[in-house]
Amino acid sequence: MKQFLLILSMAFTVKADAQDSTVTPLSISGYAEVYYVKDFNHPLNHTRPGFLYSYNRSGEMTLNLGYIKAAYVTQQVRANLSLAAGTYMNANLAAEPGVFRNIYEANAGIRLSRNSNLWLDAGIFGSHIGFESAIGKDCWNLTRSLLAENSPYYEAGARLSYTSTDNHWYLAALVLNGWQRIHRIENNTTPAFGTQVTYKPNARITLNSSTFIGNDKPDSTRQMRYFHNLYGIFQLSNTVGVTAGLDAGMEQKAKGSSRMNYWYSPVLIVKINTSSKTALALRGEYYADQNGVIIATGTPNGFRTWGWSANFDVAVATNATWRVEARTLSSKDAIFSKDNTAVSSNTFLSTAIAISF
Repeated sequence: MKQFLLILSMAFTVKADAQDSTVTPLSISGYAEVYYVKDFNHPLNHTRPGFLYSYNRSGEMTLNLGYIKAAYVTQQVRANLSLAAGTYMNANLAAEPGVFRNIYEANAGIRLSRNSNLWLDAGIFGSHIGFESAIGKDCWNLTRSLLAENSPYYEAGARLSYTSTDNHWYLAALVLNGWQRIHRIENNTTPAFGTQVTYKPNARITLNSSTFIGNDKPDSTRQMRYFHNLYGIFQLSNTVGVTAGLDAGMEQKAKGSSRMNYWYSPVLIVKINTSSKTALALRGEYYADQNGVIIATGTPNGFRTWGWSANFDVAVATNATWRVEARTLSSKDAIFSKDNTAVSSNTFLSTAIAISF
């Protein structure tokens, strides 16, 4: 911690002394997002359902994610270090030991070619899967989609990446410690692998395909998991944008078995810029995990849930946004709890303020 604070102090000193146009390779940034959720199922412990990892506290004003980041970038090397706190960190990194629970990002990379944008990075990264991250200001909706909540937010390992000179293509291959793991599971000796292909033919279209292959259990009970994330982001006009995504995965029923358990989740989001400072986003989604690979319910039909939401954003400043969202989840089985009674739906209102600097 003392070393990190020293780096921050040095960075601010460099910036203060740089009165000319000289650009320092070291930059400091930060982010904070506070929120309040009104859950109409009235959880007495103020904790949202276990498959929601962001904004998972109700009935209290609290911090979802706050971090401070140091980034160092030159033509040949780059590095990032972010220390973070909040309910997102508590929920998503609960399985990590010690200080690793407060590391949002920590990686370093070297450029492998002087003529090509080819990099080798290693450390802790944001996930290569999905179009949503933990940083709310970068997402169209206040809360994260079900497919984002139940696929990796972060990962640790090594990444080889290439970006074309016209920035139309991004290609990456990864060797990972597991499915959202910094520390590997004990008695697990199998590495996991990932790929990512992103195509941006122009500023209005983004197409992405990401994969994961690996085992997230000890070798004695090894069950290989195969996962694919596909999405497209389309800016139809200056006012309307559409995001369509699909997660699909399968995992062995048992070690050595040729039979698989399957899950999938489609989502569609429409964003409308109602003015230069306001925006509306509508979301429809479905998550099916009948065999409880990712979300175990212990009910006959497993997790088979529809979700609908609408949120309204106001840009109160260039670096600050106030957001309000109404969302409802409706399941085939009674997987939610309301006043100590099993029910099949959950409705909640959320509001948040996100500030970056």
